Amino acid sequence: MWSTLAKDTEHHATALPRQTGRCGPRDGLQNEKQPVPAAVKIELVHRLQDAGLREIEVTSYVSPKWVPQMADNAEVMAGIQRRSGVRYSVLTPNLKGFEAAVAADRALWPDEIVVFGAASEAFSQKNINCSIAESIERFAPVVQAARERGIHVRGAMSCTVGCPYEGEIAPERVGYLAGLMKGIGVQHVGVADTIGVGTPVKVQRAMEAALKHYALDDVSGHFHDTYGQALGNTLATLEMGVAIRHLRGRAWAAALMPRARPAMCHRRRGLPAAWHGDRDRHRPGQTDLTRACTSATTWGASQLARGYGPPQQAGRVLHVELN
Repeated sequence: MWSTLAKDTEHHATALPRQTGRCGPRDGLQNEKQPVPAAVKIELVHRLQDAGLREIEVTSYVSPKWVPQMADNAEVMAGIQRRSGVRYSVLTPNLKGFEAAVAADRALWPDEIVVFGAASEAFSQKNINCSIAESIERFAPVVQAARERGIHVRGAMSCTVGCPYEGEIAPERVGYLAGLMKGIGVQHVGVADTIGVGTPVKVQRAMEAALKHYALDDVSGHFHDTYGQALGNTLATLEMGVAIRHLRGRAWAAALMPRARPAMCHRRRGLPAAWHGDRDRHRPGQTDLTRACTSATTWGASQLARGYGPPQQAGRVLHVELN
């Protein structure tokens, strides 16, 4: 294991919140080319919360011109039968999007919004056509408006270990971005290996940089399995005392389980109890988080009526987000 950067793991493991969640309804669907009916999205959310997930990223309030799959955001939010104890979040990249998210009755508002920024200047310019500092200025009024309404704010930090334009990203850049987000009132940050080039040591260093500005419970990890590193990065982050929070899968990641679940289940022995799902909502033997999501994601894939490659290929679209 990668213990050089871990701090007081045993203490943190016992103090972790037992929260689990998933971002599939938003991140997993936004790039799907074929339209997915709102009723299917709503049912997916219901199945995920039935599996015991406590945090679900439902949709995004962005221009339908750029992300047509999310054009039914208001319909989806209105159709969800909310469950006590579950946090429902949405992506709101600008003030217009946020205003749309809270235009309905308060009962339909999201519990959390998500804003995003990059630790790479080049990626920020290519992705949203502004510098890192300028992006934070844009998000500041969104964060302020959310906090004034009692809505939790999470910040997604992309390219924290590697960038397709700049190459390797220094931990100091992660700390810089985390500090800027903290300064505008973002309450939680996610450290993302956007292009999947991270290694356990690099990921731990990026996490340490974020932890200089945020408490352990307010930092999460988001790992792509592009080069087969997601599981190792997950375990390295767990060793630091971080509990699993999100499993994210592009295109529902229904074929994720045959490859990733056995490895995770095998390696979770001896890890913090927060690695497990909600025991109260599962049948005996169904307490593992990834196993609890299997039926929901398999159902989702059947609704898309699309095929997947062999498990080893499908597993490469696995996103694992930790908190």
